[in-house]
Amino acid sequence: MNKMTKAGLTALCGSLAAVSAANAGALSVAGGATVTYMQNDGVVTGNPIGMNSGMTFTGTGELDNGSVVTLTLTQTDQTAYSAGSLTLAVPGLGTLGIDQSGSGLDALDDMMPSAWEETNGTGLTNTLVTVGGVGGSTNIQWTADADMLPDGVTLSIAHAPTANGGMVNDKAASGAGDNLGGQGWDIVLQHSGAADGLNVFAGISRIDQNQVASVIDGDRNQWTVGATYAVGGFTVGYQLQEDDLNKAATSATASYENEAYGISFAVNDDLSISYGRHQSDAKKVGIADVELDGSSFQISYSMGGATINIADSSVDNNAYSTTAANQKDGTTVALTLAF
Repeated sequence: MNKMTKAGLTALCGSLAAVSAANAGALSVAGGATVTYMQNDGVVTGNPIGMNSGMTFTGTGELDNGSVVTLTLTQTDQTAYSAGSLTLAVPGLGTLGIDQSGSGLDALDDMMPSAWEETNGTGLTNTLVTVGGVGGSTNIQWTADADMLPDGVTLSIAHAPTANGGMVNDKAASGAGDNLGGQGWDIVLQHSGAADGLNVFAGISRIDQNQVASVIDGDRNQWTVGATYAVGGFTVGYQLQEDDLNKAATSATASYENEAYGISFAVNDDLSISYGRHQSDAKKVGIADVELDGSSFQISYSMGGATINIADSSVDNNAYSTTAANQKDGTTVALTLAF
């Protein structure tokens, strides 16, 4: 290699390095760990001590036209990443993304105020069925820019080519699935500008299903509507939802009809308490309906980077079964450390 070529290559490499540095993005990591002690009354729980650890990686970069690219990956409990999304925010056009973290209607599955967790999320193995839409599958989601809508209004639309396809890896496809899994669409609206402290929300979902005689009568339709209202240290909420599976086989669940309410109170900046209840009526084909009834009283206290949470919870007819084993009560104590 002659000296002139070598000098030219050196200059080119230097220029490329400068361009790369000028357009380089940023990667940040946040995480935490939780230790829990759980006791379920009347149930053999074995070792009651558990631990959860997790990290969230967030990468951002900006294109020449001002569009912002964001990658979010969440890892929990020594597993591969458990949730992820890749978004592109284009000024004036909204944010378009590929989501594997429960978007669409799933974002509204339980909007009730709580000091710590959702009513079915305190470790009691509450198998409450809530609306999820296409959020259980890799989907494409578009969110409108704030400038495109009236003040306080947000709009998002999600689409999955196969709504029961799960979270698919790169260079892969979900496979044929079953007769329940066609394409699906979700539409979600929220409005927080009507009155101070008031947030009204609603969402719908439609998933294509192959109709099978005496098994599937039509497409799967889901909806939810509700509101939360915050005044002083209090926040109250009420929510209705339905998941119409359109199943027709004897003893199958044709639909779930849910009602939820909750109230929380921030005693001060560090201490909060709450009570929530979620009732879900499984409409059966040809047999009696079964109602799952879950409730939870919670206390949360923060001390800088540490938080102590206590939940006293109960569930009747867990797994939508009336057997004695599915009537459960339990207490969970959790210590969470953020870093």
